[in-house]
Amino acid sequence: MPETVKLVYQGKTYELPVVEGTMGERAIDIGALRSSTGLITFDPGYVSTGSCKSRITFLDGERGVLYYRGIPIEQLAEKSNFIETAFLLIYGRLPEKAEMDYFNYHVIHHSMVHESIKKFYDGFPNNSHPMAVCSSVIGSLATFYQDQLSVRDEREIEIAIHRLMAKLPTIAAYSYKKSIGQPFPYPDNTMGYTSNFLKMMFSTPCEPYHVEPIAAKALDILLILHADHEQNCSTSTVRLVGSTMCNLYASISAGIYALWGPLHGGANQSVIEMLQTIYDDGGNVQKYMDKAKDPNDSFRLMGFGHRVYKNFDPRSKIIKKLADEVLLELGVREPLLELALELEEIALKDSYFLEKKLYPNVDFYSGIIYKALNIPVNMFPVMFAMGRLPGWIAQWKEFQEDPEFKLGRPRQIYIGDTRRNYVPMEKRKNQTPERD
Repeated sequence: MPETVKLVYQGKTYELPVVEGTMGERAIDIGALRSSTGLITFDPGYVSTGSCKSRITFLDGERGVLYYRGIPIEQLAEKSNFIETAFLLIYGRLPEKAEMDYFNYHVIHHSMVHESIKKFYDGFPNNSHPMAVCSSVIGSLATFYQDQLSVRDEREIEIAIHRLMAKLPTIAAYSYKKSIGQPFPYPDNTMGYTSNFLKMMFSTPCEPYHVEPIAAKALDILLILHADHEQNCSTSTVRLVGSTMCNLYASISAGIYALWGPLHGGANQSVIEMLQTIYDDGGNVQKYMDKAKDPNDSFRLMGFGHRVYKNFDPRSKIIKKLADEVLLELGVREPLLELALELEEIALKDSYFLEKKLYPNVDFYSGIIYKALNIPVNMFPVMFAMGRLPGWIAQWKEFQEDPEFKLGRPRQIYIGDTRRNYVPMEKRKNQTPERD
């Protein structure tokens, strides 16, 4: 007999079914709660609310586990590449060679953007944040492909997937080139995904540009580690926008904006800004470690701990090794990176941080790597968006195919004024501001 939970309200007993996922997590199905009892649940931040059933990503914060389609993140980071991982997330399986060749070909050969798109960049100020530019330009793609925006046509969705995967690196690189006044390079179809992006970011027409293999490898792994992370804020945004049957371009544009916030995709940027603050104050790391432990001090140590992972972030172990490899091979000597390594060394030995399980997280190490690769700080969230793109696409696609698809419409608990009458202007004495 299916397990249920009993709710007693106003003398009546209601039985709510319990649903269970394949990895053992359980949830109370409250889909009929309001219709049967008149009640809704109150859950600020949705921290105890499951909005969907998904086959894409599983994470266990207590055990430090992250799987994409059942495959541990450690295996993907070691054995796969970003394009293959993207296929896995979007289509639910590892591709056979013919499928991989087909997907990779179309991602490579859709990387150019329409020449008219370049003119959009002239309308942005030079100091525009790249996330704002990227979101705007991605949303504008819907105007270039107006006859291919169906959310129920498999072929049109496939073409949109290819375009988004291919064009976001180009759009991102152009946002950087715009900010420094350099010409926009064309993509190079002979190069791999991350090598092509790095070339568009840093090459100029004046001289040949060589992409360091370790840089391309590091970026590829970083994109894999960021590719999906269950129902986070930006992913939930993509699903919610998609619930209106909105096209994929607009849904991804909304996801980029949601990712922009410092509590989400801007966290690795906050790490570098924190390191800069410590450096500008004389570089006394211990002083700031003490400030972080002082409950009366407002200073926060960015890049340590995680809202979901209560033990350790499995991505951090991978990325720490990668950071060490990048710094060693590139021979980078930079004050902020040296401060970061000093901060890491102290935190991994300090009993306060060990007891509270405040280990360096993925944002801490990714910020270090991006800095070592000379990627500007304001581009850090864009790198996150490039990595998260296949996850957003997979989540949007899964939701459109869900037999339980419905328009997202959260409820609320109203705590405002009760009914009151309109007051004419001349009688609003209690609302008239005092005058000198």
